[in-house]
Amino acid sequence: MHDINDLEIRGIPAVFVASDQFVDAASAQSTSLGFPAVARVFTPHPIQDRTDDEMVAYADAAFDQIVSKITS
Repeated sequence: MHDINDLEIRGIPAVFVASDQFVDAASAQSTSLGFPAVARVFTPHPIQDRTDDEMVAYADAAFDQIVSKITS
């Protein structure tokens, strides 16, 4: 979240991407950084034991949402 905040401060569009296990943590941290409206996209959790094909499917599913948030 710190990196996304830093990029946005520099005027570089950014999107925070994490698994849905971190929804509450992302909200709390972005609020504490003073950037509560940071763009974020969440994927299914867990990801550590996913196959390459499953990870590609997660990325494909999130792609449009990421592009939409980074270009809005």
